[in-house]
Amino acid sequence: MVQFGVSETYHDKTALTRKPKSGVEAIPAALSVFVIKKRHIFMTYFTQSAHPAEATGWRSPAVLLMIMAGAMQLSFAAWWNLMNNFAVQELDFTGREIGIQQSIREIPGFLSFLAVYLLLLMREQTLAYLSLLLLGVGVAITGYFPTAIGFYITTLIMSVGFHYYETMAQSLSLQWLPKATAAASMGKIIAVGAFAQLIAYGLIFIGWKTFDLSFTTVFAIAGGLTLVVLAFLMMAYPHFREGVPQHKKLILRKRYWLYYALTFMAGARRQIFTVFAGFLMVERFGYDVHEVAFLFLINGAFNMLIAPKIGQLIVRFGERKALILEYIGLIGVFCTYAFVTDPTLAAALYVIDHAFFAIAIAIKTYFQKIADPADIAPTAGVAFTINHIAAVFIPVIFGIVWLVSPAAVFLAGAGMAAVSLFLSTLIPSNPDEGREVDWWFRKPVAEPAE
Repeated sequence: MVQFGVSETYHDKTALTRKPKSGVEAIPAALSVFVIKKRHIFMTYFTQSAHPAEATGWRSPAVLLMIMAGAMQLSFAAWWNLMNNFAVQELDFTGREIGIQQSIREIPGFLSFLAVYLLLLMREQTLAYLSLLLLGVGVAITGYFPTAIGFYITTLIMSVGFHYYETMAQSLSLQWLPKATAAASMGKIIAVGAFAQLIAYGLIFIGWKTFDLSFTTVFAIAGGLTLVVLAFLMMAYPHFREGVPQHKKLILRKRYWLYYALTFMAGARRQIFTVFAGFLMVERFGYDVHEVAFLFLINGAFNMLIAPKIGQLIVRFGERKALILEYIGLIGVFCTYAFVTDPTLAAALYVIDHAFFAIAIAIKTYFQKIADPADIAPTAGVAFTINHIAAVFIPVIFGIVWLVSPAAVFLAGAGMAAVSLFLSTLIPSNPDEGREVDWWFRKPVAEPAE
C-alpha cells in the first residue's frame, strides 16, 4: 500500500528465493509499479487522501493554505481595487448606495454560522473549494451587469464565496497548523496572499492606462485566474483527513467570551477601514483606478514583507502585547483620518492602517490556545457571524453619517479601537484552556512591607 509522504518500498519476504522474471512475465509487474508511481505523482483531491501530519514538501497542508490564499486574492483584490471606481464612475453611487452595497456584501459574513450545517453534507476542504468557485464566478461576471441591482447581485455571489472560504480557511489553519508555530505559518500565508495582491494590483496599475482596459475585462480576467488556480489545486492536492472530528452543531461557550468580544470589535473596526477609508480616497481626493491600484500595490508589498515578521513576533511576545500595539496605533490613525486634508498623508494613513491587519493573527492564535480542538470548525462559523454583526448595519448607518460629517465616522472608529485596546489587556500572557482571561484590575495591589 502506498502512503502519502512515505517512501515506496516493496516488502516481500520471498523476494530472495524467487527466480527473477524475464521477458513477457516482467511486463505486468513493471506496469503495476509504473501505475503506482503515477498515482503517487498525480494524486488528486478525488483519488487520494492523506493525514495532515504526514504530508510534507509542496504538497503539505501549509502550502495548500498558501496557494488557496493566493487564489482568493487574485480575484478579490482586483474586485476591491475596482469596486469604488466602478461604483462612482459607472453607476454614480453616493455614500448611501455604497453603504447599501457594502451591507449586502456583509450579509453572507453574518450568515457564516450556517457553514457548520453544510459540513453535514461535505468536507471542510470541499466547502473551501466550492467557495473559491463562487468567488471566482461572482467577480468574473461583475462587469456584465453595470446597474445598481446587477452590482448588488454579483456582490452577493462574490461575497458568499469570499466569506465561506475565509471561514473554512480559518478553521483548517487552526486544525492543520501546530500551535507552537501557527502564528508564524499564518504570517507566511498572509504574505503569499499579499504576493497575489501584488500581481493583481500590478497588472491593473500597468495595464489600465497602457491597454485602455475596461472594468468588464479586468473583472473577467481576475475571476478566471482564481478558477484556473482552483482547478490546479483539485488536481494536485489530496484530501487531507481531519485530525480531530469536528462538532457539526453551533458552539457557544461562556469561556470563549473574550474571543467573541475581540472578534466583534475587529469586525466593527474593519468596516471603517474597508468601506470609508477607500471611499475617502476616491470621493474626496479623486484617486483614479490606476492610482488606487498603486496604493494597494504598496499595501501588498508591505504585507508580503512584514506579515511573516509579525507572525514571528506574536510567537515571541504573545498575543496580548501584539494586540495592545495594534489598537494604540489604530487610535492615532483614525483620529488623523478625521481631519486629514493632504492626499499624500491620507495615502500614508491607508497603508499604515492596512499593515495593522496582519496583527489580527493574534486573535486567531489566542483562540487556538484556549479552544477544545473539536470546537474549531463550528466556532469559526460563529466567529465570522459575530465579526459581521456590526458589518451589516455600520455601512448603512455610517453612510448616512458620512453625508453630514466624514470626520465623525473616523472618530467613531477611534472609539472602537479604544474599546478593543481595553479588551486586549484582558488576554493572559500565556493563554490556555482554563486560563482564558486575566482580570488584572481585580487583583489586589501588594502593600509595601513595614
